[in-house]
Order: sequence, then structure tokens, then C-alpha cells
Amino acid sequence: MKIQEINKLADIYLKLSRGMIDHDKYTYYAITHHSTAIEGSTLTEKQSVNLLEYGQTAGKKPIQDHFMVLDYFTALKFTLDLAKGKKPLSASLIQSIASQVKTNTGETVNTISGTYYTAKGDFRTGTVRAGNRTFPDFRKVPAMVKQLCEQTNEEIKKVKTFEEKCNLAFKVHFHFVSIHPFGDGNGRTSRLLMNYIQAWFNLPLSIVFKQDRIKYVEALENARNKEDITTFYRFMYDQYGKFLKSEIEQLGGGKTVKENKRPNQTTDRKKPEDSPAKSVKDTKTKKTTSKKKTT
Repeated sequence: MKIQEINKLADIYLKLSRGMIDHDKYTYYAITHHSTAIEGSTLTEKQSVNLLEYGQTAGKKPIQDHFMVLDYFTALKFTLDLAKGKKPLSASLIQSIASQVKTNTGETVNTISGTYYTAKGDFRTGTVRAGNRTFPDFRKVPAMVKQLCEQTNEEIKKVKTFEEKCNLAFKVHFHFVSIHPFGDGNGRTSRLLMNYIQAWFNLPLSIVFKQDRIKYVEALENARNKEDITTFYRFMYDQYGKFLKSEIEQLGGGKTVKENKRPNQTTDRKKPEDSPAKSVKDTKTKKTTSKKKTT
């Protein structure tokens, strides 16, 4: 899809969504679901909505998956508030975002070079691999993140067109996940930084669809191997156009969407999917109690 067409879709989307009750909230739910599903969450989209809307857990799904969803949603709102407040990027700001991503699923990692805690947004102190990819030496990470922040803050002041703004969002996404500064949560944080740039410029937010995970990983790897980011740009523009078309249909600007409809105030919200269901707080309490019995 051509960038000019995506720009038109973005304009239509913004016009249709303006003033619609709870529209932003359900967009955030969708972004949260897809981003966490890419990283292994087994919750369905409806189960994610039930959790975020009603605080209800989903059947026998792992509690860690619930916390991953809850943490990401909190991190997304936190990130968008930073963007709307025009907070410039810095290493400490990114670490605060990463700590939100891992609040309830963080772990202490011990390496020969030191210990770090992912729930605090600590930079890694060891080597990280993903498939055949080895990411930069951990000793280079602080300087690389600082440089990325400084370059991004400068470019934010200069970009003017829709294409330039989108390219900057996708570029930050690509370069951050290629640095891989944390022991875990790098993909989620990189997508949040993409949304941060988009929110800064009041653009519609992007989603990387969970069903396109393999293509997503391939686009990242191809761009790295060829040292040509345009490969990743093409993938992300396709995702952006796909998301905007879907949203416009749900907002009444296209064909009626019969499946995957968002809950509305008069029908879908009345009845959660898994009823009766336990709250996350109750589940966490029981988990804690169980631990006490075995220690």
C-alpha cells in the first residue's frame, strides 16, 4: 500500500474516532493483546479485554500471561502520557517504561559481570541471543541507548511530513530492538517507543499483528542482514494500513465487520467471556498463600 493511501486512511480514522466514547481504551486493549501475544501470552483477545475491563482471569491460562497483559497495558498508558507531555527520550525514561513492562513478571539475572533485575529496567550485564542473532556487547548498551535518544530528540524537531514522522517511529522501533538493552521485554518496549513517537505527533497508533509474527521477525532480520531499513519500513507500513482499514470498518467508515467486533455499551460489555471468573488479585493472593505453605 502506498504511503499516500495510508496517510488518507489515517485522516479518515482520526475524523471517525474523534469524540467517540471509549475508542482510545479499546484501541489500547487491541495493541496490548497483539504485542503480548507476539511474546507468548496465550490469552485470546476477548480474554485480554475481560481481564483489562473487568479484572477477570481466563480459565486455566497461566497467571504469568495475565500479568504480562496487565503490565503492558499500564506501560502503554504510561508511555503515551509521556509523549503527550512532550517528555524527551532519555535512557532513564526508557528504563522506566521497561520496568513497567516487567513489573509483575520481572526476574533477577545473575551473570559473571554482575546482577540485574528486569522489573527495575536495569540494562543487561551479559550476552543476549535470539535465534542466530547475537546482540551488541552489554558494555556498549548505555552509550548506544544514549545516542539513540539524542538522535531521536533531534529528529523529532525536524520531521514535518506524515512519511517522515512514520519513518521516525519505525526507525526507533527497529534500532532499539536491535540494541536489545534489556534481559527481557525488548520487543514490547520497542513497540511502545514506536507508539510514543506516533502519540507525540498525534498520529494513529500502530499494531504489529500477532498472526504476522513470523513476517515481523523476518523483516527485522532482513533489514539487519542487508543493512537496509527500508525492508522493515515496508512491513510496518503494511501493518499500519491493515490496522487502519480494520479500525475504519469498525468505526462505520467501511464494510460492516461481523467478527472481532469491539464490545459496545449496550451488548458485548454486559457479559464477560469466562463466567464465573476469579479476579487477578484473588489469584495472586492464592498463589502467595500456596507458596507460604510449601516454604
